[in-house]
Amino acid sequence: MLVVLAFLTIDSLDASRAGGRHVPNYDVINHHIGYTYDWSRRLEVPVIGPTEPLFGKTYTLQEATDLMSLGKLVIQSRACMDCHTFFGNGAYYGPDLTKAWLDPAWNQIWMPMTGSKTRAEAMVEFLMHPDQYPTWTRRMPNLHLTHPEAEAVVAYLKWMSAIDTNGFPAHFGRIETQN
Repeated sequence: MLVVLAFLTIDSLDASRAGGRHVPNYDVINHHIGYTYDWSRRLEVPVIGPTEPLFGKTYTLQEATDLMSLGKLVIQSRACMDCHTFFGNGAYYGPDLTKAWLDPAWNQIWMPMTGSKTRAEAMVEFLMHPDQYPTWTRRMPNLHLTHPEAEAVVAYLKWMSAIDTNGFPAHFGRIETQN
């Protein structure tokens, strides 16, 4: 039994670590990330596309790893999970951030509102000054992020959107509302 548990632990770590079978390396932030419906699996899956540098820069694997470390540290130090959800864990006061990078609102609403030229820039601007931008009925507090901290969080959110989460959250970006 102990051998089986050891094997399952090693197999799970291999599948779930960055660069493992189901989780891309951190330098995936250098690529376009999209989603498509996989009819054979009957769920949405990430599509890693062509090169698309983040913040106009192509990161080496080590630079991307360092950026992810800072992004995780910022998310933990600012207690983002007290309001938001990541991979189904956390609170439900604010939006689920598992696929936040892919939210079409960044292009359709936030880029024009913030005057930003890219989704990444709009996300950084919002994270640095959330009190300046209306978010419907709930407001995000100003967490006083520095520019490098906000960039690291955005990089982390982009990387997170590239993870195949077996269709979680369900119907992301396709939820229909009744008029």
